[in-house]
Amino acid sequence: MDPLTGRAERALRPVPAGRLAAIAAGLRAAAPAWAAAGPDGRAPVLARFGAALARDEDLLAALVADTGRVAESELERRIVAGLAGRWARQAPALLAPPAEFPSELPGVHVAGDAVPYELVGAITPWNFPLLLGLIDAVPALAAGCAVLVKPSEVTPRFIEPLTRLVPEELPLRVVEGGPATGAALVGLVDAVVFTGSVPTGRLVAEAAARAFVPAHLELGGKDPAIVLAGADLDRASSAILWGGTANAGQSCQSIERVYVEREVCAEFLALLAAKAARVGLTCEGGPIGPIIDPGRPPVIAAHLADAVARGAVVHTGGTIERHGGGHWCRPTVLSGVDHSMLVMTEETFGPVLPVMAVDGPDEAVALAADSAYGLSAAVFAATEEQARAVAARLPVGAVSVNDAALTAFVHEGEKHSFRLSGLGGSRMGPASIARFLRRRAFLVNRSPAADPWWHPTKE
Repeated sequence: MDPLTGRAERALRPVPAGRLAAIAAGLRAAAPAWAAAGPDGRAPVLARFGAALARDEDLLAALVADTGRVAESELERRIVAGLAGRWARQAPALLAPPAEFPSELPGVHVAGDAVPYELVGAITPWNFPLLLGLIDAVPALAAGCAVLVKPSEVTPRFIEPLTRLVPEELPLRVVEGGPATGAALVGLVDAVVFTGSVPTGRLVAEAAARAFVPAHLELGGKDPAIVLAGADLDRASSAILWGGTANAGQSCQSIERVYVEREVCAEFLALLAAKAARVGLTCEGGPIGPIIDPGRPPVIAAHLADAVARGAVVHTGGTIERHGGGHWCRPTVLSGVDHSMLVMTEETFGPVLPVMAVDGPDEAVALAADSAYGLSAAVFAATEEQARAVAARLPVGAVSVNDAALTAFVHEGEKHSFRLSGLGGSRMGPASIARFLRRRAFLVNRSPAADPWWHPTKE
């Protein structure tokens, strides 16, 4: 489906089950040589891959066709190229064997190494097809794994140009398919990573459990922003507007609810609404792109209708629009909201910012924590110390302090998903590569005695 026109351009071409199994077998056959190359041997291949991603215009054109957006696609390509380069630089040091050390038992020393999973499977979503298609695949490749990626059936156009850029030595395959292809993939790999919705994540986790392979899940979010009295409201309103409307709000770390201390709420709301009203759609020359997934407009519309029916006030936007056959939603600012409304409790995944007044930090924290999700959050306060104190009380994996949605750009900080936002090891930071390794210990007895005192056969 073309998100700009709403027209179906071609039928999905899922890889047949037998062919998928053959691809997985081929990757397994290539995995030992790739692992044996070592981190220093793999790094130049990854760097070459990143350089190819950075300059390929066919890939960029396919991303634009998949998503209907330009600026975000250019940024996405640049981030992924940098990701490949970063792992090429960092992996050799991160994968160095640990230093040997003496154990508590006399004469026994501990050494070790790490063994990569032979084949990792990645099932990835439509909102950032390239970035989320490779954000786990690249560190897995750096670790020495072969990788099989199944992107979303909503955005399949980028697969072909991406495949042309994969170096011959790199054991990476990207296949087209729908839910059945993703389900089949889980049974063919040694570890699986999934990015997407909570319902589908549960299915992936259950399938992985049956296959007895580890699953790392990055699921939905309902990210809150907290604005305290004394915060720079101009800065906060600009950051939250960007954090809630970039990529038309189609991001797991989008700001989806805003809690503002009552004494500054009216001023903040006026700033936010005035700025939001000036942000146009890409079809008009503005930055807000179309809604990518054709199944999403009814959800956004239902959340907005529910909020209005329960007394919410619409300051900007508020409707799903049709332009050129595609679906669009202008930046939407709401007030008069509470937690009886879907827009405050369920993932909207659109450029919608409901603003709720609160009576101090304690109420803000309590409401921010009143969620099934725990992905990330944002806090704005008069000082960094005040913001950090509030951030430390939030049950989420990452908190942007005096900014919003920084996890889109800052990948160095290790974090976990809380609650229904996910399971498994950190996707970010140096620990990310550890998800794709199994640690092995060598316990070496260097005792001079043939029968040490602690040995069970000693009388």
